[in-house]
Amino acid sequence: MQTKNTKKPETRSFISTMMAIAWSFIGLRRRKDFEQDIGRMNPLYVLIAALIGVAIFIGILLAVVKYAVS
Repeated sequence: MQTKNTKKPETRSFISTMMAIAWSFIGLRRRKDFEQDIGRMNPLYVLIAALIGVAIFIGILLAVVKYAVS
């Protein structure tokens, strides 16, 4: 007889989700780590972390352009 595993996988905290998104932005995320994260990340945390990452990225680009033009 099969037993059902009803235990829900633990979700990652916002800080650990932010770190995973940061490593993914840079492109240094290992496939093994990515596969372990599937199903463990809260989608709301991923969305918020991605928006924060995009805002930081755009801010850095604007600062570099402003510095290069002046």
